[in-house]
Amino acid sequence: MDIFLGLPLGWAILALFCGAMLRSNGTYWIGRALAAGWHRTRLEQHLDSQVMQRAGRFVNKFGPFAVTLCFLTVGLQTAVLLTSGLARMPQRRFLPAVVLGSLIWAVVYATVGLATVAAWMAVLLESPAAAAVLAGAAVLAVAWLVWWRRRQARKPAGQEGAAPAADGGTDGGTPGLGAGPAPEQGRPRR
Repeated sequence: MDIFLGLPLGWAILALFCGAMLRSNGTYWIGRALAAGWHRTRLEQHLDSQVMQRAGRFVNKFGPFAVTLCFLTVGLQTAVLLTSGLARMPQRRFLPAVVLGSLIWAVVYATVGLATVAAWMAVLLESPAAAAVLAGAAVLAVAWLVWWRRRQARKPAGQEGAAPAADGGTDGGTPGLGAGPAPEQGRPRR
């Protein structure tokens, strides 16, 4: 990491871009090499894993866009690139996608990524207790976000900010005018 932190931004982006190109093209060509005979080896169980199947669906659905977008993911990049090789994606489609993806990744990593790592290391070296508090706060923030999103997903449609009806029901009808009984809580009216 220190090697990139000491470089001017342009050189850091170029170095990260070259590294991403070497890694992604190497992964693609390994996939191409394995494509012919992988069913006859012990690698079959790994290449038929859930992650590889998910990556295969992603590549088949989005093609070159999957290759470009995989550079913005964590844990899916290698699988998508290897699957592109296994699926024998043509070079005329793969290369432009991987160049764009590598460039995006290099810019994001050289700016936001390295700055975040440098700031974290500075806090960690200066005060390990402050780093522990920040890490705990980050874990709590992520836990709260997950809880909040699950809570929002459980709400029926149209309930996000709706005020209860005057009669206490949720159907919004006027009592006595044929609106009918309020539907059960949690079930939308048909």
